[in-house]
Amino acid sequence: MAQQFKYTLPVAETQWKFPAAGEVAFTWDYDARSEDLLRLYAKGKQEQWDAEARIDWSLPVDPEDPMQMDDQVVPLFGTPIWHKLSGKQRTELRYHSQVFNLSQFLHGEQGALVCAARIVQDVPRIESKFYAATQVMDEARHVEAYRRLLSEKFRFAYPISRPLKTLLEQALGDPRWDFTYLGMQVLIEGLALVAFQRIRDYSKNTLCRQVNAYVMQDEARHVAFGRLALRDYYPELTDAERREREEFVIEGSYHLRDRFNSPEMWDRLGFDAKEVLQTLQNAEGQIRFRKRLFSRIVPTVRDIGLWSERVQKAYTELGGIQYASTNAQEMLDHDAKVAEEFDRKMREGFAVAPK
Repeated sequence: MAQQFKYTLPVAETQWKFPAAGEVAFTWDYDARSEDLLRLYAKGKQEQWDAEARIDWSLPVDPEDPMQMDDQVVPLFGTPIWHKLSGKQRTELRYHSQVFNLSQFLHGEQGALVCAARIVQDVPRIESKFYAATQVMDEARHVEAYRRLLSEKFRFAYPISRPLKTLLEQALGDPRWDFTYLGMQVLIEGLALVAFQRIRDYSKNTLCRQVNAYVMQDEARHVAFGRLALRDYYPELTDAERREREEFVIEGSYHLRDRFNSPEMWDRLGFDAKEVLQTLQNAEGQIRFRKRLFSRIVPTVRDIGLWSERVQKAYTELGGIQYASTNAQEMLDHDAKVAEEFDRKMREGFAVAPK
């Protein structure tokens, strides 16, 4: 890591350890039951890539605005607070919002790395162990890529946000293997696809778009993995067991919504966090973004069978119920294909411009 790379809080203050639950599940039944999961495993093997070789790290970035995002996607844009900010304050806010989001991507990928390793350990079926093993390598590569992007192209990093930290603790703290799937494969990875897409599609910087496009290719498979594994397992649950999962999904979804409140960033920038959060509730750009947050999660939750009236009510309140009729697999397939198009354009030497 670059010598000048800094953290907004000393790592000694943010070290995080907690006792995780779980069990080791060896399986002596090597007959796979899911051809879909075996095909996904084969795809995971074929699509391994090297972050050192596939990404052109020599591409330049603007040190004051690395992602080159339009003002419309900056928090507070168009609000009364935004209009009061000086040009320097807007530049600072733009930069910090980029750093905060990339920092959460980095921490989330480390969480995914740990969760994928946990799935290898305790999932009962052999084909799921096979695929989860490819995901461990994927997540290590993602940590490598975001770590390098932050350390070489940005000046500092934020610690993990409280909502993301809480959801990871809940996913890893429950001894039942499927809760790790729900927390990581369905909720965290599903939301990450939307956040990555925003950068891939709206950033004008090729390097930042490249990193997010390639990570999204893997993440689309990961969400598909959770969808396939849980869709087969959840019909076996009792009503009481299903309610427990639905409560976890509802609570986790609210944590994910709150993950974008970023009070740590507002405090560091000297804003009144309470005033800012109240303002963001009614900011047009943030309302649109919040509605999109659950575009990958809602159809997956529906497909795996956690679709009671309580769950539907929660997603109505969260603004994502309109995605209930979306074809989850078609959306994930599109997320994966964009990276292939990016590769083609880079090979042909074209500037890869956002849509």
